[in-house]
Amino acid sequence: MDSLDTAKKIAAQVLKAGGKTYFVGGYVRDLIMGRNNDDIDIEVHGIAPETLETILDSMGDRIEIGKSFGIYSLKGCSLDIAMPRTETAVGSGHRDFRVLVDPHLGPEKAAERRDFTMNALMQDVMTGEITDPFGGIRDIERRIIRHINPVKFAEDPLRVMRAAQFSARLGFSVAPETLDLMSRMDLKTLAKERVFDELRKALLHADRPSVFFEILRKCSQLDFWFPELIPLIDLPQDPSFHPEGSVWNHTMLVTDEAAKLRDKAENPLGLMLSAVTHDLGKAVTTEERDGHIHTYNHDIEGIPIAETFLRRLTSDKALIRYVLSMVELHMRPNLMASQRSGVKAMNRLFDSSESPGDLILMARADCLGCGRDLRASFARNSAFLDEHLKIFREVMAKPYVTGQDLVAAGIEPGTDFKEILEYAHKLRLADIDKGSALKQTVAYAQKLRKDNGSCNHEIS
Repeated sequence: MDSLDTAKKIAAQVLKAGGKTYFVGGYVRDLIMGRNNDDIDIEVHGIAPETLETILDSMGDRIEIGKSFGIYSLKGCSLDIAMPRTETAVGSGHRDFRVLVDPHLGPEKAAERRDFTMNALMQDVMTGEITDPFGGIRDIERRIIRHINPVKFAEDPLRVMRAAQFSARLGFSVAPETLDLMSRMDLKTLAKERVFDELRKALLHADRPSVFFEILRKCSQLDFWFPELIPLIDLPQDPSFHPEGSVWNHTMLVTDEAAKLRDKAENPLGLMLSAVTHDLGKAVTTEERDGHIHTYNHDIEGIPIAETFLRRLTSDKALIRYVLSMVELHMRPNLMASQRSGVKAMNRLFDSSESPGDLILMARADCLGCGRDLRASFARNSAFLDEHLKIFREVMAKPYVTGQDLVAAGIEPGTDFKEILEYAHKLRLADIDKGSALKQTVAYAQKLRKDNGSCNHEIS
């Protein structure tokens, strides 16, 4: 069911019943900006909820997303259909609001509950007429994000994160008075899922996701949800390698470089989070020796810091595992490429990664986020890495020794079976053909068990 076509059909029925229907929110904002937006919301004014329900029932299976909030949908259609309402905070949480549905509230009062002037625009579905009660068009033209009502805005702390992600996605600045208001809001009561969703939008849809963090830095709102980034702000780096300055500057540049590559990634969100967290370990490893700044083992020391960062935001174990793998390995591709490491070493590197292809993308972003033009040198390294990734994938596609093969060859499962399989895997990475690898693995297992002086390794 087409959302736009459905909205127009609903609007025609609402008009017959004496009401009006408006496109609202981001759809109208993006229309003014000339951007495509398939996420359509409409708001129905001037008729009773029961009348709207009758209209919706005549068009399909009505879904009550929140009847007490006056929000509906139709089965098989992504269109959100709402009635005008007022919202009053009754607590400190994101959901702690008292909602009052009022069909006769009027467009301006209905729009007053929205966050920013650009999101308070309304367009009559039938006539195309734009209602702009708070100067949203002017702010769009000036590329400014500005709050509507300071009291209403401050009731919902998620709006701090929304301002940051809109700034990143749209390339808009945040009005000084809005930044000031944001700096005085308490974000501790937000659910991590809501914060992560705003972060995800910035990381996956902004050309420069770094703006998300820069806005939060400007309004001093990094401390609760992203405290691990704060020590990076004034943390120096060796200028001969990092003319861009602090670790914060480097991290922001790398994040923006990763955004240029995310469409190529197996895990785009994982790649972006890896860019944000890859150098967190520098906060605890940076030291000066003989007039030079060093960060020995920052890749390893950064793992627990990155894990703390991620677990505050998400419970996705696979995503966390991916990012921690990238943090640990992010320096190795460029280093090994510059040293022209051998096939076995490169195979071991790629095998240890959650996503070898994404690891190369991360290495590219890290290299290009150094504030100097390293594209020529990385182009050489990139060709090396791409060639060895191709070799690795060809090796991993070949037949290899399995546990069943070992059992068939007389090696029964036992407490040392994992060690024996690991030996077989090393031979696989060395591109030893399966027949030879099986013979070598059987010989290894027999010697291992003989040396251990045990003839019964079976698991009971």
